[in-house]
Amino acid sequence: MESKFRLCRSAVASFLAMSVLVGVVYTGGCTALAQVAFPYQANGSIFETEDGGRYCELLGQPWEDESHMWGRIANPNVSTFSTDDGTALYWAGPSNLSPASDEFAEIVQERVAVLHYLDPENEKPIPSDLATCSGSGLDPEISVAAAEYQVDRLVRTTGKSAEEIERIIEAATTPASFGFLGEDRVNVLKVNLMLDGKLAY
Repeated sequence: MESKFRLCRSAVASFLAMSVLVGVVYTGGCTALAQVAFPYQANGSIFETEDGGRYCELLGQPWEDESHMWGRIANPNVSTFSTDDGTALYWAGPSNLSPASDEFAEIVQERVAVLHYLDPENEKPIPSDLATCSGSGLDPEISVAAAEYQVDRLVRTTGKSAEEIERIIEAATTPASFGFLGEDRVNVLKVNLMLDGKLAY
């Protein structure tokens, strides 16, 4: 009986110790380290525009009008989650379709057709990231090629020069991580805020 009691006491003590170590010390340490080393990222990568607006650069948003840059196609869902008062929550995720499937090919062809319809004067090859959904469904960035694909349309619809559009794209471009991981990428939200004059470049 005494051995069982000691065993139970040891188990409870181990549980409490690990709870404090992992649940308090570890998480608190990681949070404190992140606040010191990466405060901007740790707090959601929120930035403020000149008119006082607050935006998160990590979340892609749908843009469909001709005077803004278009990002990756979102895969939104507003029917799965809701608040206590019934308000639908917007979220997105991957389609989970195989790139080898006929359904995937049909969807991509439909997206290509839409891009041609919305920008009929553009005869450049369409970059793949404008015709496919990202793994998160809310990717905020596109490739430099996808941004360059849209320059002529933005010149035509915004009244800005090609040089000015190029400067905006450059200002919103993040280089490949450590110079060699991945590729340079353009934040669509920042480009559109710069086009609207809400963000300096």
